Amino acid sequence: MTTYKRIAVLMGGRSAEREVSLSSGRGVMKALAEEGFDPVMVDPGDNPGDQLFQAKPDAAFNALHGRFGEDGTVQGLLELMRIPYTHSGVLASALAMHKEKTKDVYRAAGLPVVKSIVVDRKVAAASHLMEPPYVIKPVNEGSSVGIYIIRKGDNRPPAELGADSWNLSSEMMVEEFVPGRELTVSVMGDRPLGVTEIVTDLEFYDYEAKYAPGGSKHILPADLPAKITEQAMDLAVRAHRALGCRGVTRTDFRYDDTDARHRLILLETNTQPGMTPTSLVPEQAAHLGISYAKLCRWMVEDASCDR
Repeated sequence: MTTYKRIAVLMGGRSAEREVSLSSGRGVMKALAEEGFDPVMVDPGDNPGDQLFQAKPDAAFNALHGRFGEDGTVQGLLELMRIPYTHSGVLASALAMHKEKTKDVYRAAGLPVVKSIVVDRKVAAASHLMEPPYVIKPVNEGSSVGIYIIRKGDNRPPAELGADSWNLSSEMMVEEFVPGRELTVSVMGDRPLGVTEIVTDLEFYDYEAKYAPGGSKHILPADLPAKITEQAMDLAVRAHRALGCRGVTRTDFRYDDTDARHRLILLETNTQPGMTPTSLVPEQAAHLGISYAKLCRWMVEDASCDR
């Protein structure tokens, strides 16, 4: 049993995913209270160190999403303050938040990825850098924020990438488009929880599909050949280990079953997966009989420094 009692729930923050993080955090606060912990909300502002000092927690549950939450920065602060925390440590968080660095690790570990390049957004907006179809996405944002699919026949990339009003990362990844199905696998410790297929009527599994009611349909367990299910779960655990992740992660795939290849391609690993009512990790855990509250308890009991 853990000796942690007072838990700072880090939620909100200043990334593009603030509202999602607040939703995750509210769920976690309620669950931890049900489990007998003393949760206190910490919404990091200009001086998160002082906020944490005032909160005096025994441990921190990191329910932040996006930059300044899952990119290693807040993890570094928690390490300096010696506050045990959930999820991955500084290096794994920083690597997984940067999509091209993630791919470098995947490649080194022999995991399947497609070709990609990183360029300034204005270069990506000027002309096709690879033969369509391809994908343009910010290299260090989460929740499918700022993603564009460039289709065959499109004359040029979207002009808004070069606009002065752009408020996301200037570094963009240009990546080969993989047709087929969207799959995701959660890992809890070293254990894969299952394979979910995500189906949406929208163009792809974007921010709205992830978080709007009815935006997507989750098929759990995914209707796949047994060999593909086993392979996806194995690859998710290998990705988790290769990046040096801890706690809970979720790895996203494309399953290209459009021709004879039937290939699985890794897209990214989320070190701070959502804990909202429509989120995939709690859903996969529940499918195995692990309630939302028990999942939150496990994460707190897993918390430590030097992750």
